[in-house]
Amino acid sequence: MGEFLLITDDVHRGRRLARDLVECGSWRVHDLYDEALPTAGARLILSDVEGLHSEALVRLRRALDQARGKGVPYLFLVHGNAARAEAQARILGATDTLAANAAGHLITGKLATMSRTWLPAAAAQRHTLRAKSFLADAFFSNQAVTPAVAETGTELIVQAIRETSVHDWVQSVQRFDDVTHQHCLLVAGLAVAFSGALGLGPADRHHLAKAALLHDVGKTKIPTAILNKPGKLDEAEFAVMRTHPAEGHAMLVAGGFDASLLAVVRSHHEMLDGSGYPDRLKEAEIPDLVRLVTICDIHAALIERRPYKAPMEATKAYAILETMAGRLDADLVRAFRPVAHAHTKAAMGAREQYVA
Repeated sequence: MGEFLLITDDVHRGRRLARDLVECGSWRVHDLYDEALPTAGARLILSDVEGLHSEALVRLRRALDQARGKGVPYLFLVHGNAARAEAQARILGATDTLAANAAGHLITGKLATMSRTWLPAAAAQRHTLRAKSFLADAFFSNQAVTPAVAETGTELIVQAIRETSVHDWVQSVQRFDDVTHQHCLLVAGLAVAFSGALGLGPADRHHLAKAALLHDVGKTKIPTAILNKPGKLDEAEFAVMRTHPAEGHAMLVAGGFDASLLAVVRSHHEMLDGSGYPDRLKEAEIPDLVRLVTICDIHAALIERRPYKAPMEATKAYAILETMAGRLDADLVRAFRPVAHAHTKAAMGAREQYVA
């Protein structure tokens, strides 16, 4: 199963639309006038073709014939004359149509419904179970965490978000009882979705996902009685918990990992105002990759279920991120908004403060 496919006669408009729709899944934008046809295997197709004259119609039909498998849903965005466009949509075999000038949330809702009809949330559950098993075997079994191991885990997460959606991923992961597994998988999945919202290329997307997957590896050195305590940590226990960034860095520093990944492991609890730990870094001392993972980390901690709290509703969690101006990168927090809103219905609960 592949990514969502957006076919457009204006690549710049198409890329903007794909960024707006990142909450539905990971998008591949195809230029209608590219002589190369799109690859097969798209799990959902959206066409946004404003000038649908005879040549464009022929090109769109060829692209659909190449990319659309049996039963794959196809949403046709209508420009101009509605009656004519509806007729064209029927000729092309569109599953449904929607006005191109419809509000973004209407397009998102339509696509989300079509996506879950084609690939139910059970697929996300299968992916998360595979990823959880990987974490147990690779990160929590006293074996060395190597770049090859991290690469395998990263690909599992990237594939899962590509083939399902961040909404279904969050819902599935939130069913886990193990707090540490739940948190690692939530942060990694959010990071993959965030990379899509930022318009990152495949290599940068993969790198961000890997950083997110590794960020809490130091928790494998924290006593399980503290990790799984069915209540809030006391001061002494929290002091032990706060050692996990340095512990994780020490685990990986001689293992062949690049400096940017090591920085995320050590510094994902640093804050721009110097109030974080373990090194009280400030402003420019905190790299962009660290800032990205920190936002995903905090949001995940707020929306996840813990023994002492229910999961917070996603929009409330995002509102807390917005109040952390001066501690978090405000521009990146704004860029995270579509990811946070992608799973608004996935988590419900009372307002809690971020503590881990």
